[in-house]
Amino acid sequence: MDTAHSAPTLDNIFLAAERLRGVINHTPIFYNAHLSEHYQANIYLKREDLQTVRSYKIRGAYNKMASMSAEALAGGIVCASAGNHAQGVAYACRKMQVKGAIFMPTTTPAQKIKQVRLFGNEWIEVHLVGDTYDDAYYASKEYQTITNAVFVHPFDDLQVIEGQGTVGLEIFKDADFKIDYLLMAIGGGGLASGISTVFKQLSPKTKLIGVEPEGSPTMYQAIQEGHVVTLEHIDKFVDGAAVRRAGEITFEICSKSLDKVILVPEGKVCSSILQLYNEEAIVAEPAGALTVAALDLIKDEIKGKNVVALISGGNNDITRTEEIKERSLLYEGLKHYFIIRFPQRSGAFREFLNVLGPNDDIARFEYVKKTNREQGPALVGIELKHREDFAPLIERMDANRVVYEYLNDQPDLFQFMV
Repeated sequence: MDTAHSAPTLDNIFLAAERLRGVINHTPIFYNAHLSEHYQANIYLKREDLQTVRSYKIRGAYNKMASMSAEALAGGIVCASAGNHAQGVAYACRKMQVKGAIFMPTTTPAQKIKQVRLFGNEWIEVHLVGDTYDDAYYASKEYQTITNAVFVHPFDDLQVIEGQGTVGLEIFKDADFKIDYLLMAIGGGGLASGISTVFKQLSPKTKLIGVEPEGSPTMYQAIQEGHVVTLEHIDKFVDGAAVRRAGEITFEICSKSLDKVILVPEGKVCSSILQLYNEEAIVAEPAGALTVAALDLIKDEIKGKNVVALISGGNNDITRTEEIKERSLLYEGLKHYFIIRFPQRSGAFREFLNVLGPNDDIARFEYVKKTNREQGPALVGIELKHREDFAPLIERMDANRVVYEYLNDQPDLFQFMV
């Protein structure tokens, strides 16, 4: 860790902006008409999904490496990442011609792994280790001990935080209006720490809101308990923000600077990913859609206000689309799974179809006829057009004496079956 200064400073963030000139894109802020109309507020999106390497992570990685001596870089660098930091480091390695070892969890989307190799080319080697970022992190620290390479932390490092802080400088410079609310995603807290360092000094009345996925409430929990905590179990779906432990430096900054941290259900994030794609043609990864998903949770607060939501990244793997759609439908109450025990006689299934409403659709049906039983269980997935159609469906099933077990509220059985 750098000992030259103990906290990120505005001066150093300006220096970082100088280092990054010509390396990164100065990404735009766009007024969003759909969201503004929906929330009766002025909603602006800061588009870091349009950044070089399609996320803000290049800023911190490059600033860290550009502030190091040639002698330090000669021994190579090492990092651990769930994906976006790895791409930033890989890009910096190639641009600065520095050898790098990049450790990523085996669960990292294939699209991100491919991008890392593409950006780093012959300057980097990729190591896939463990199931989570933390597993990759411990493996990278072992590698560092053996090789003496310099470790480039994804968030808990002053120069990395100052590099991410340049996002805040751009927002402040480009906004020709008073920013009432600024929303940013939190994984380990590097982005939120950098941006809040800028805004606490240049725009102290702006409310700074951190957003985390409900299944990985790392900074939220740390702030609640007053110290950094390690979460035993996390939902890794929002991979860019799924970290078991926040940073020590980032916790110190975020606990003092953020007005609040909002937790957003993963299903809600999925709905926002689809909404951004369908309505705005914006490809946001799960962590990139966190801030837009959070708007719903503070809709009463932000009415009539100027709000900037940061789209932090656009590295979404297209192979995850079905899972994203499924999670969204479940969250919105539009998809329901049952085990239905059909009488083993002809016409039983046709009778069940009469129970369905005009807009109800069978999205999944798995059934094996067993001749020696009176009833045969089937896994049935039903997709509704409106959330309100669910209660009438259950009433009709009960009235027609359909023998069923509802799976959505039985997570263990549900995950096994679906």
